[in-house]
Parts: sequence; C-alpha cells; structure tokens
Amino acid sequence: MQLNKVVVTDSSCFILFDKINALNILNDLFGIVLTTPEVAAEYGSPLPEWVIIQKVDDFNLQQKFYQHVDKGEASAIALACEVHPDFLILDDLEARKFAAKLGLPVKGSAGVLVQAKQNGIIATVKPYLDLMQQTNFRIASSVIETVLKEAGEY
Repeated sequence: MQLNKVVVTDSSCFILFDKINALNILNDLFGIVLTTPEVAAEYGSPLPEWVIIQKVDDFNLQQKFYQHVDKGEASAIALACEVHPDFLILDDLEARKFAAKLGLPVKGSAGVLVQAKQNGIIATVKPYLDLMQQTNFRIASSVIETVLKEAGEY
C-alpha cells in the first residue's frame, strides 16, 4: 500500500537499497520521493524515473550546512527545510543529529524497512538487514536489535 507521504532522501538510502535490490521499496511505499542534484551526483547512476530531483531554492542555507555535514547531506537537509516532508531519510549519525536539531523528522534506511513491513510492502525486515550487513554499510548490532523489535521480529 503506497502512502501519500513526501520524503526527501540522501544518497545513502539510494545506494544501500540499490545494493540489496530493494530500491523499489521507496517507490512502493511513498507517494513522492525527492532528492537534490548533489545527491543524484553522489549516487553516480541515473536515479529511477519516480525520483524527483529538485534544486534547493536557498543556496545560502545549503552552504551554511556544509560546515556540519557533507555536500549531499547538506543539500538534502536544506531541501527538507524548504519542502517540509513527512520525513528526511538519512543514515549518517551526525547528519541525523544535525537535522533533528533543526526540527526535521528523520528516519534511517532500516526504519524505512520497518515502515515497509508495517504497510505490507515487505513480509519481513530481517532478510533485508542481513543483506545490508553484507555490504559496506555500517549498522550497529544494537540498531539491528531495535529495528527487529520494532518490526516484531525479535
């Protein structure tokens, strides 16, 4: 069931979900998936046609964020400040903390999997977490435990 939610995402979610062949979860789950040209460049391959690439209007705001996070994260956070999405998908802990300080609702890739299960997009979260661990994506065992508990699989 697709939700009528607007999300902004950084490259980490695109890269990770692509590596585990789960990129369509984003399309199946959310109504609108937004990102920035900077994030698209970081992804390095053409993004699916359902991803809307949108420039940040206030480039000065984006530049201010460079002192706290990398270029892609700064652009995604700045876009989220402008469009007020249902949430911003970030995996980097420092970027998540920074975005949260700005009052933005933040979710990580693992949290997206929980939401996908809760909405009937996927049957279980654990196989996806197992695949994530086979990539270069760093996820703490405590986070995995928390995610599995949220998904009712622990």
